[in-house]
Amino acid sequence: MVALDVPLNRLFGYAIGNLDPHVGQRVIVPFGPRQLSGIVIERRSDAGEFVGKTRNILAIRDDLPALPPETLALCQFVADYYHHPLGAVLSSALPTVFRNVPAFKSPAPACVYYAPDVAILLAQISARAHAQRRVAQALEQPYTPAALRRLHDSGLKWAKLWAEKGWVQTAAESTVLAEPTPNLPLNAEQATAVAALSAAHGFAPFLLYGITGSGKTEVYLQTIAAVLGRGEQVLVLIPEINLTPQLEGRFRARFPGVQMSCLHSGLNDTERAVNWLAALSGEAKIVLGTRLAIFTPLPHLGMIVVDEEHDPSFKQQEGLRYSARDVAVYRARSAQVPIVLGSATPSIESWANAKAGRYQMLTLAERAVPGAVLPKITLLPVKKAGLIDGFNRMAFAAMHEALARGEQVLVFINRRGYSPVLQCGECGWMASCKHCSARLVLHLRDRSLRCHHCGFEEPITHACPDCGNQDLKPVGQGTQRLEESLATHFPGKTILRIDRDSTRRKGEMDAALAQVHSGEADILIGTQMLAKGHDFDRLNLVIALNADTGLFSVDFRAEERLFALLTQVAGRAGRRETPGEVMIQTAFADHPFYHQLLGRDYAPFANRTLIERTEMLLPPAAAWVLFRAEAPDIEHALQILQLIRACFERLAPEFLLPLTLNHPVAATMVKKAGVERAQLLIAAEQRAQLQRALHQAMPHIEVIKCGKGRWTLDVDPIEV
Repeated sequence: MVALDVPLNRLFGYAIGNLDPHVGQRVIVPFGPRQLSGIVIERRSDAGEFVGKTRNILAIRDDLPALPPETLALCQFVADYYHHPLGAVLSSALPTVFRNVPAFKSPAPACVYYAPDVAILLAQISARAHAQRRVAQALEQPYTPAALRRLHDSGLKWAKLWAEKGWVQTAAESTVLAEPTPNLPLNAEQATAVAALSAAHGFAPFLLYGITGSGKTEVYLQTIAAVLGRGEQVLVLIPEINLTPQLEGRFRARFPGVQMSCLHSGLNDTERAVNWLAALSGEAKIVLGTRLAIFTPLPHLGMIVVDEEHDPSFKQQEGLRYSARDVAVYRARSAQVPIVLGSATPSIESWANAKAGRYQMLTLAERAVPGAVLPKITLLPVKKAGLIDGFNRMAFAAMHEALARGEQVLVFINRRGYSPVLQCGECGWMASCKHCSARLVLHLRDRSLRCHHCGFEEPITHACPDCGNQDLKPVGQGTQRLEESLATHFPGKTILRIDRDSTRRKGEMDAALAQVHSGEADILIGTQMLAKGHDFDRLNLVIALNADTGLFSVDFRAEERLFALLTQVAGRAGRRETPGEVMIQTAFADHPFYHQLLGRDYAPFANRTLIERTEMLLPPAAAWVLFRAEAPDIEHALQILQLIRACFERLAPEFLLPLTLNHPVAATMVKKAGVERAQLLIAAEQRAQLQRALHQAMPHIEVIKCGKGRWTLDVDPIEV
């Protein structure tokens, strides 16, 4: 029985012929006129329910060792819980090269580059070659070719050139090239956390609740050292790819003789496959990656760490819609190993588990650096404040003072582009996407209007299509407009914009962060890409704009996400001895949300939110699944969902009665990428009740004929 990456929830039977495939091996099989790569799930002595001629397996690929039983079991759990075909789950879990029919040929083992004496290397590089000097400075620690390319597009080329001239050396990655950076001193809370985590055996879930700057990473590092000392492997999950280089550098510096595998979308297919195989073989003792790394086979797994566990990036929103955080907890339970979920603003789900005693909470309430304190938070009114280019006058005054002291300033706005709306002042027309229920965002430098939902783009129109008025005005601010206005108000200062547009190409994000760390940038303008995980020594002032948008969202999780985002943004300020300051511009300074934010204690907010959700039977007090339908018109999408709802209505009473069957409704954004969308929410007070009903209904749902429409299922949705 072979699992194939096809949209059918079943396995496929093939005869083994003269071959001898084992469970977990990769095989090539015929499928219609094509050949596909699949994974052997079971060997049977008969054809079972299959009738007719059984086709033979064509080949066994030995480029991939047989997947261990625990990996197959993990993928089977994900397939069952999220009701996704097992073949598609396995395909997602494997590196791309192992989904292809041709065999993968492993390249020669990668070496690392390092500079025995960075001062000698820097002396050979022009003072004006800032990018080269940043790469050279980084080579104080060993860097793989992939990591060098992430530092700069030409990073590997420069390292090879310097190696030819004898300024840089190469060695096998597992070779100890330098003394490890010493452990940082721990305060009492950190020491307690490290002791508890290091002593944990078997399945032991911990929630490490620590304020920003409290030294959670140091707790991870010292705990990981204890796990490595037992000869075991560690899996570390992080939410964002842009956090990888910084953490990778810290891990390599602390464990220079330990082989580490990084797994994220910034790697090419070959790099990902090599790192994945190193983890499977047990050679890589530390695996650092984003959500897909949760499926990485680790024969000697000793601990799982999920950093920033609250982050919505851990939930995959397309295809296989799984939560890497939740799968990580299941994997830790199955492997009987401890798991650490770390955050300054834990998800309400994890908070509820800790309150119920299912997780052990470890609290870090002090900043790790002696003398460092949480930044002061000030609310700046925007109503009747006489704004200057969108800024309160007090914000400008604070920026001038911080820059005069030689400090860096971060202006945070979670909106890229120049302006979110291009509007006609005469008739009120606004540029809208032809394929989505959304406005087109003005990107002035590209002279384009762009949809951030489907990617549609068109040139800027010079006249209103409704009334012919040529005086079209950009309304609202984005990162590009802020960059333009701040350059006017702060001439001579280096302004660095960091968003998805400015860091689109490989290496641009790492180069930008290097500029910040080197002190070349004075004012940073950034979206949520800069909000978490970064540690900037000279950054002591943060100004947050447009924060109110999360207060009145239809999403019941909006305030939770806003609290987390603003807390993370505020946490970038004053992480050393100099006190930091955070200014948040708001039109609703009296809102209860801001009173709790000013209290600097997440616990009251989390407790209040948990009580509210329990009273209203919202997650985590209830379990949800969301069926989404897409079709050329909304009526067709609603009809598909009505058919799905009818499948639940026909269930036996023991499956139907615990459910709350809502009626299909149009999605919040009705039209996206040219199709119209609707959704059906089904709830139950207990997750087990909901899963039993799903398993009964899904065989009937899967045979529904949708015509030109389609449906998808999202278990435990985080966006409704």
